[in-house]
Amino acid sequence: MKRLLIAALLLATPVVAQPVQKLVTLKYADPQAIQNLIRMFGVDVTSNEQMKVMALSGAKEKVAAAEEAIKQLDVPSAAQKNIEITVYFVAGSDQAGPGAANSLGNPIPQELQSTVTQLKSSFPFKNYGLLDVLSLRARSGVSAETSGQYGKRITQFKVSSATLDADGSMIRLDHVKAGLRNPLVDQQGKVTFLDTGISADVVDVKEGQRLVIGRSSMDGPEKALFLVLIAKVIN
Repeated sequence: MKRLLIAALLLATPVVAQPVQKLVTLKYADPQAIQNLIRMFGVDVTSNEQMKVMALSGAKEKVAAAEEAIKQLDVPSAAQKNIEITVYFVAGSDQAGPGAANSLGNPIPQELQSTVTQLKSSFPFKNYGLLDVLSLRARSGVSAETSGQYGKRITQFKVSSATLDADGSMIRLDHVKAGLRNPLVDQQGKVTFLDTGISADVVDVKEGQRLVIGRSSMDGPEKALFLVLIAKVIN
């Protein structure tokens, strides 16, 4: 009787499926750029950009579904692109008078005139000037950063990832940070930096679009820093 009971219990015990592991090699797509999409299939994903491989782990049917999704994404159009990003540091001021515009850096270039016209219609600042321009090129899915200098201030811009959507009309920038680092000197002569600028988890911009990505106070409430971003794909 005991043997029959044990056999019955064994039959009633559900069989736990063992996870399977699969190594997938990609030809075109960047593994890191698509790994978050693949995780949506309920699998664990580890990717290596240099070797262009993805390691999948999970239930057999989920791994199979993830592998099929990778095949659909790994097409020639998914090959890495070079994305050029330019950010303009534009200052706006309440100050009026002949010398007010000169205190804001250089005159606004022609390519930003329409953008500044929109800023004037939305904000009360009377004068605008260009403090600095930073440009960088990033491979799709790869982080990049650059910096410059305006007077004693350091201008900086970085992005953790820049990717192009499927139809090529929209560029996604992840973890964007741009702004000024202002030096502060204490009574002992020690120099520290105060960051002025913006950061954003995600910025979506159409190729060639002039997008104002942020505004922050600069030298008090009577002056503001605007960041204007342009992104385009470079073949």
